[in-house]
Amino acid sequence: MKSLLSNDWQVEVFYDGKCPLCMREINLLRRLDRQHRIRFTDIADTSFSPTVFGMTMKDFMDEIQGRLPSGEWINGVEVFRRLYTAVGLKHAVAITRLPGISHGLEFGYRVFAKHRLRLTGRCGGGSCEVH
Repeated sequence: MKSLLSNDWQVEVFYDGKCPLCMREINLLRRLDRQHRIRFTDIADTSFSPTVFGMTMKDFMDEIQGRLPSGEWINGVEVFRRLYTAVGLKHAVAITRLPGISHGLEFGYRVFAKHRLRLTGRCGGGSCEVH
């Protein structure tokens, strides 16, 4: 489930391995993560248990979650900022913190997160629930 054996990581990302769009992003990050600064945890893996982290599967499915080595939790756009900083794109990430850009990214991510299952073809029979 975790691809990192070293303890020298900067951020852990909890991603949905059954989400095609999410996997494109994760695969890109895996390629860029030459220094192994990211810990990847697939919440779709059968061995994943959200209760180990004191959360529900709904918490993990509603928006992307991340955890720092200190144990602090982050979510949404901030997870992506930390991931791209970890792979060396700190200067590009700085732009995402500018007021207009930051607000736009937050809004866009919230819309995507709310409709992610439908947008990635994972709804059927009138339901978008994941068990």
